[in-house]
Amino acid sequence: TTWAELPRLQAEQIEGVSGPTSTAAQWCITGETKALRGGAHQTWLRVQAQASLRLVCQRCLEPMDQLLQVDRPFRFVSSEQAAMDQDDESDEDLLVAQQAFDALVLIEDELLLALPLVPRHPDCPTPA
Repeated sequence: TTWAELPRLQAEQIEGVSGPTSTAAQWCITGETKALRGGAHQTWLRVQAQASLRLVCQRCLEPMDQLLQVDRPFRFVSSEQAAMDQDDESDEDLLVAQQAFDALVLIEDELLLALPLVPRHPDCPTPA
């Protein structure tokens, strides 16, 4: 996936940096149907993604590379109401099943959620 396809993620980088490579993120989405008792089925989606961004360390204010990794399962539900009804009881994340589904938006959302609140080196190269 290119940076142009993930503009919100690209905006988090140090200005003027297009990324360590021309590839912004690597990702894989897999689907699965699980049988339940009584003949019903559940549809699941697993999102795996990773990206490396150039951020500013908030401790030493020097550039740093931050690896973002996501591995999250989602269960599809039939409607927004079903999602709201099941959200409190559900251990997994829920998605509403739709005819049109934009996987890149989901991937970008998950990578954005994986950003650290305060980016910083484990050990800063220069004293703070």
